[in-house]
Amino acid sequence: MKLLPREEKFFALFLKQVENISEASRLMLEGATAGNSQLAKASEQIKALESKGDEITHDIFTRLNQTFITPLDPEDIQALSVSLDNVLDGIEDAAHRMVAYQLEPITPTMLELCQIVKLCSISLHKAFEMLDKRKDQVMEHCIEINRLENEADRLVRKAVADLFMNEKDPITLIKLKAVYDFLEATTDYCEDVADTLQTVVVKHS
Repeated sequence: MKLLPREEKFFALFLKQVENISEASRLMLEGATAGNSQLAKASEQIKALESKGDEITHDIFTRLNQTFITPLDPEDIQALSVSLDNVLDGIEDAAHRMVAYQLEPITPTMLELCQIVKLCSISLHKAFEMLDKRKDQVMEHCIEINRLENEADRLVRKAVADLFMNEKDPITLIKLKAVYDFLEATTDYCEDVADTLQTVVVKHS
């Protein structure tokens, strides 16, 4: 049943990265819920986490170049590393835009999307924890991420349609649509990770 032994350094690095993602998503949701002043503080903390994430990504690629036999196919390790880095970048970008655009109030749609990103991060963390235990549970968490991404896509499509129908200020429309797109793109990146994890499970079945 094991896919990736705990003693492998790659596993530890991936788990460290998803912990960064979980913390960043938590900060974004709590900051957005509390309002702009708290969100600005959260954005700075998320930026620090994103920098740590870059270091982890660099460490993974360095080890990949130095390791002759890897626990997963090198292309899968590379794909997971890049996709996880994209998730963290997406959270950082979205939080930064919400602060930079001085959106007041943070809309219910943004809060719901932040919640979806947080739920995706929880499922990512659980999926990586299960890699050395139960492959069927890895698949379950990946399927949940796919469902959440679809929900985010549906939510953004409705929100953008409502914007073009009801928002009279073109600058506000542009700002809101941009943030919605960044948040939805972040769920896409989560789905990219889930898709690669499912490929890994199939390869090691």
